[in-house]
Amino acid sequence: MSWNFWKKKAAPSEPPKTKEERLPKAKNMPEPVGRYIVVDLGKDPDWVWQLKGVVRAQAEGSRYDVRVFDESQTSSKGVRVQDYTTFDEHPEFILFEGWYDRKSNRAHMQEPVVPTPKAA
Repeated sequence: MSWNFWKKKAAPSEPPKTKEERLPKAKNMPEPVGRYIVVDLGKDPDWVWQLKGVVRAQAEGSRYDVRVFDESQTSSKGVRVQDYTTFDEHPEFILFEGWYDRKSNRAHMQEPVVPTPKAA
């Protein structure tokens, strides 16, 4: 057994992110978002409330960007959702995208337009 705890480890290649730079992990979507999807978009509430969401703070203090996804779809394809930026690489899993305001309890969501591949 090696007892070299007093030696410093090599510095990581990139500095650790500060608390402000870290994005929240996936969790249940905010209530205003789910309500908007059910009421304004007319989706089935039993299905909607099983979905998960990831958020990213906007420049304004109480506004957040939101992406909603189905956790069973991502896990069946082997995609591990870390945070909001995961869907930059996997946009096909985004079911709804938009924003919500924590202060006013308002939201606006839409289904993303997925480009169809062109036939060769």
